[in-house]
Amino acid sequence: MVTLGIRYDFRNPAFAGTSMADRYHCAIAQCEWADALGFESVTLSEHHGTEDGYLPSLFPMAAAIAARTSRLRIRLAAVIAPLHDPLRLAEDAAVVDQLSRGRLELVLANGYVPSEFVMFDRKLSDRPKLVTEAVEVLKKGWTGEPFDFRGRTVRVTPRPYQDPRPPIMLGGATEGAARRAARIADWFIPTLPQLWDVYRDELRALGKPDPGPTNLGGASYLHVADDPDATWAEVAPYAMHEMNAYGAWAAESGSDTGFTQIDDPDTLRAFGMHQVLSPKQCIEMIEGLGPNPYVMFHPLMGGVPPELAWQNLRTFEEKVLPNLA
Repeated sequence: MVTLGIRYDFRNPAFAGTSMADRYHCAIAQCEWADALGFESVTLSEHHGTEDGYLPSLFPMAAAIAARTSRLRIRLAAVIAPLHDPLRLAEDAAVVDQLSRGRLELVLANGYVPSEFVMFDRKLSDRPKLVTEAVEVLKKGWTGEPFDFRGRTVRVTPRPYQDPRPPIMLGGATEGAARRAARIADWFIPTLPQLWDVYRDELRALGKPDPGPTNLGGASYLHVADDPDATWAEVAPYAMHEMNAYGAWAAESGSDTGFTQIDDPDTLRAFGMHQVLSPKQCIEMIEGLGPNPYVMFHPLMGGVPPELAWQNLRTFEEKVLPNLA
């Protein structure tokens, strides 16, 4: 049985010709569509100070989606924990969890873009300490009981809807992040597939249950179309924007995120992150993922206009989904 997810980061470059309000409302409508079709989750991502308007404020968007859906898990992946006050993080998350009746999931990450840390007057060197503190505050704060925070007694209310609390996951692109997740978090979402084994090894060393192998990687963007070549020509400018924007951050930070800078659409298509497939090819791809396939859509990727995004989703709904076991 295929598990389906949908993701948004709300990049909206000027050449896309879409207002941010239209992009926001399109995403919420698409979440309603996904909710009705039985999608498992929606993932929202955060970055700050970008020219293309990348979503900087996760909780208002999560609340809007929660109010218009009833089943979708709402996964915030990732919250750049060092840029947040941990008490406000605990409060905002608890409110969204209540509003969604227990559908919130948090993925905390160190962050890696130097300019964001300058913007918030944070030190990159403090990242592990601040992520660890955020996890501790969430665990203590979500009990609803008073606790000590930086030498003073504080209390977080309301408690979350989920009992005892929403899951706390860590994301990351380093072995240190993988080991930290094994020590203090409920799960790990690696940027690079090979880090999953580091996480598993650390869990075993700590005497914790081995979660086993997982199916990671694959395309970051999937588009289903009757004419893949013609549709790639439409999608390519947005895929180029996404790849090069993430690639610039990777170069700025010296991080291996799987993204690089590419100046040719044909080279980008061959790179494999952005797949435009016919319905038949899509069915074959999903069947080839194994017994428990997971497929993530990112319909507004890189600034894809709403009309083109809806064509993708409707083609999947009408010509792929009915043919999946």
